[in-house]
Amino acid sequence: MEDGEEREWGAKAWTYLSSVRSLSPLIQCITNFVSMDLTANTLLSAGASPAMLHSPNESPDFTPQVNALYINVGTLSDNWLPAMELAAQLASKLNKPWVLDPVAAGASRFRLKACLDLISLKPTVIRGNASEIIALAKASFPSTKGVDSSHDSTDAVEAAKSLANSSGAVVAVSGAVDFVTDGNRIVGARNGVPMMQKITATGCAVTALIAAFVATDPSHAMEATASALAVFGVAGELGMETARGPASLRTHLIDSLHGLDQTAVISGVKITAI
Repeated sequence: MEDGEEREWGAKAWTYLSSVRSLSPLIQCITNFVSMDLTANTLLSAGASPAMLHSPNESPDFTPQVNALYINVGTLSDNWLPAMELAAQLASKLNKPWVLDPVAAGASRFRLKACLDLISLKPTVIRGNASEIIALAKASFPSTKGVDSSHDSTDAVEAAKSLANSSGAVVAVSGAVDFVTDGNRIVGARNGVPMMQKITATGCAVTALIAAFVATDPSHAMEATASALAVFGVAGELGMETARGPASLRTHLIDSLHGLDQTAVISGVKITAI
């Protein structure tokens, strides 16, 4: 049964990746300085079109043209927050999907409040590590160790369901198993390799990939989210076959994502209902 379910998810994931490649959705990325390069290259290698645009003076003209918006608070500052809020308001008003990466949400009161304020603007998807999702579900500070998670993803499943129900967003928790929930259903994606945790911004990059997948099918955000997580993980597994460490894995990960074919995706994706 599980093999059949995984192959069904594999076929679904291949459909999403093929759609990204054929439609080349335009993704506005308001992301952190650390992740900009890997995020843009991940989107390009998957077939999407990244726009690293964060000026509030440009959003009124530009955000209405995009297929999805991605907001990441990694290097959050007073100057950037208004731009994030304006873009999110526009995306929500225009019914465009937008995805939030609440990096280190529980590391400071400023950061936690900023994330909660952004969530009030109705993101389509929220993706974070276990500690970030727990902090948001409890609206509590402090509860993270900087940008690293001090919890396993399994610890945050109930918090993810709670956050999904309170926010209306699909919530994804990254970890050894990536859990995705809409507050009712839960699936687990078991792709990836531990070495990916040694490359800065892989989490940021996969959240951008989620935005690209969701852009092709906004009405099935949960399926698109799980598929993006698994596809990125498969690319990591293939990249690890020839990588010698984190630096070469970063290169091979991008190459593998660009070169993924139908067989690799359908046979490689490991998603099952929980």
